[in-house]
Amino acid sequence: MSSQHPDLPAEQAYVDHAYQCLEVSRAAAWRMRDMHEADLGGTFQARFERNAVDEALVRRLVELDLGTSALVFGRIDTADADGEPHEAFHIGRLAVADDEREPVVIDWRAPVAEPFYRATGRDPMGLVRRRHFSVEGRTVLGLEDELFGEGHIGLGGDGTLTMAAGDSTIRGHSTLMAALERGRTGALGDIVATIQAEQDEIIRAPQAGVLVVQGGPGTGKTVVALHRAAYLLYTHRFPLEDQGVLVVGPNRVFLRYIEQVLPSLGESGIDQVVLADLVPEVRVSGRDRREVAEVKGRLAMSALIDRAIRDRERPLRADLVVPYRSGYVRMRVEESRRLVGAMRRRQRRHNPARRLFESEFWTSLAMDFGPETDPADVRDDLRGHPDIRAALEWMWPVLTPAELLHDLFGSRALLKSAAHGVLDESTALTLYRERSATVGDVVWTLADVALLDDAREVLGPTGRRGGALVDEIRTYGHIVVDEAQDLTPMELAMISRRSLNGSMTIVGDLAQATGTWVPASWEEIVAHLPSRRGATVVGLSVGYRIPAQIMAIADQVMAAAAPGLRAPTSVRDGEHAPRLCAVDTGENLGDVVVAEVEHLRSVLGRAAIGVVAPDDLCPHLGATLADAGHSVVVATTAGLGSDVTIVPISVVKGLELDGIVVVEPAAIAADAAQGLRSLYVALTRATRALTVVHSHGLPPAMQADTAALS
Repeated sequence: MSSQHPDLPAEQAYVDHAYQCLEVSRAAAWRMRDMHEADLGGTFQARFERNAVDEALVRRLVELDLGTSALVFGRIDTADADGEPHEAFHIGRLAVADDEREPVVIDWRAPVAEPFYRATGRDPMGLVRRRHFSVEGRTVLGLEDELFGEGHIGLGGDGTLTMAAGDSTIRGHSTLMAALERGRTGALGDIVATIQAEQDEIIRAPQAGVLVVQGGPGTGKTVVALHRAAYLLYTHRFPLEDQGVLVVGPNRVFLRYIEQVLPSLGESGIDQVVLADLVPEVRVSGRDRREVAEVKGRLAMSALIDRAIRDRERPLRADLVVPYRSGYVRMRVEESRRLVGAMRRRQRRHNPARRLFESEFWTSLAMDFGPETDPADVRDDLRGHPDIRAALEWMWPVLTPAELLHDLFGSRALLKSAAHGVLDESTALTLYRERSATVGDVVWTLADVALLDDAREVLGPTGRRGGALVDEIRTYGHIVVDEAQDLTPMELAMISRRSLNGSMTIVGDLAQATGTWVPASWEEIVAHLPSRRGATVVGLSVGYRIPAQIMAIADQVMAAAAPGLRAPTSVRDGEHAPRLCAVDTGENLGDVVVAEVEHLRSVLGRAAIGVVAPDDLCPHLGATLADAGHSVVVATTAGLGSDVTIVPISVVKGLELDGIVVVEPAAIAADAAQGLRSLYVALTRATRALTVVHSHGLPPAMQADTAALS
């Protein structure tokens, strides 16, 4: 690609014109919004309509605010019936029109833009030329052309590639390589200008059903999934905008890393959450021991929760006798057993049944007093009686999910009862923990989240607030799940519960599975997702971001951790060979890490540098780097925008930085049941340069390829 392309001045003028049209559209949207804000009166219907228009205008203003993102990044030239150039379309981040409503820029998601990503030499899709722009801000730095057919266009100059002889695996090769070589900013960027054909096929796949995307490190599976969410919202704006789109990430560090992608594509109304955000009534701050988390992730826990709720729907242990008027009303044990049994058969959800249960309860007391007695009179006279309240709470209490699990996990007797026929007793008792003074004092763990959600589904809402059901689970028209290979069956069920129609995009990499449940295939995962519209599994085979030299080392680890799985093929060689640094006797580990961070800074210049280490080493390494004068943040408490980011191995998945120092690979490999897979993840976070620092021996899987390390 060359900045001396003969069409560069003309294309720069076109881009300038496109920005002028964009500014006109923004000004018009602001004027219309100001007009609506000035009129605050009118009927309820008028105010409702005005608010709806205002929301649409605000959404449009958000779409039109590109920040530093490029508006135009490509052009396609179509052919007429004789194969001659006919019409040109400039492709960009959003649609822009001129004063005559003629299109100036075509939204990348529009059907007419599809050949920009899909056309090949064998199937040009009606194109004679595809042009890629290298853009920085509003300035066009260079052009790269791909020509289709033979002899249709003779542009001259640099930056042309004839596509007639066959297909090219990479579209816009020079533009893509330039984008990949740019330094990271600490946040994931969109790839809208460099989407490749296999990625575009996934992005534009039909909405219905579950689409599973298997992709190794650097294949772009995360950004593909996010671009797919933006594409589906564009294509199915109604009803998806009302139904909602949900993006579920593995941790908050990851969410901060991806948070700018969808806004850069003009979509700001998508909910991006971790699983804990979906149970807002509790604070999640703890982690279970691995063996406890494994039990909590089993699907059998759903049956255990069902039994725990059933155990709280119980007959009286002794007859209830309460003075009433000139006599007594009685609830005999046999009658209470009949009431509980009948209610269990009639109602699916526990809490909503409480009102009907009370009605039957008062009727039974009235019948006991006399056939002419009005149950409403009995209720009005006795509902405040302490014995009556105690009886109702014993037989059919209104429970929150937190109250249910607080009681269950704090009682060995309740655990044994609920586990009968579901889990063996010793396994169930691993769930026991000391009871807190109040439910508000409980330290809930990540593994508790799916259990709380399951309990909320079965218990049902506790009542209404402002006309809406309290604790009702919201559903979405489309759900995107990243790092899905780490979810347990209970967590997958939690996500399925939120699917309105079974439409999902599930992305991950089986080789990077490090959770308490490690599936052998995507079929095992899909078995826990909605099945009414079926599932399709597709793969991303090309690694764009990780250099081949780094992948060669990581592949050795993957072969040991996940035999039989295929690594992606890297499309580029890095400029820097991976480094291996052994810490000699007498040297301080932290000092060596500081030296290697400074080496990366010297060879990479302005770049995002990260230190990936076992969690317990991170505080020491952070303090040592800070003492050496570096601005340091820890990824558990901040994003990736500092001079150096310390990334604990527990949250590294999904992140990418220019240069990575991996510390103590043997400790990472030995730290957990899936330690080798964690090491594979750590080694594949660098997009430009990798250094491995160790004071102990290397894991055997790395020793096989130490020749690749300098």
